[in-house]
Amino acid sequence: MVCVEVSGRSNGATWVEVRLADFNAPELSEPTGPQARDTLRRLVMGRQVACLAGRRSYDRVVATCRLNGATLGSMMRRAGVREGGR
Repeated sequence: MVCVEVSGRSNGATWVEVRLADFNAPELSEPTGPQARDTLRRLVMGRQVACLAGRRSYDRVVATCRLNGATLGSMMRRAGVREGGR
């Protein structure tokens, strides 16, 4: 999951929790969960990503997010993060 600032709102910044559509991230309680979180943080923290929202899953928006044309899911896999989760 990544928190994304939604721009273009007249009432200031709005933050939305986004679940990546192209990467099944492990839960934080799983052995590789903290590594996945730290890798995602290292890849995108403070950078501008473009997200295209699709559907909702529980309380989160599911979206494909890109940084410099590459999807975050593909970047996570290239960084060696193994998918997990349910």
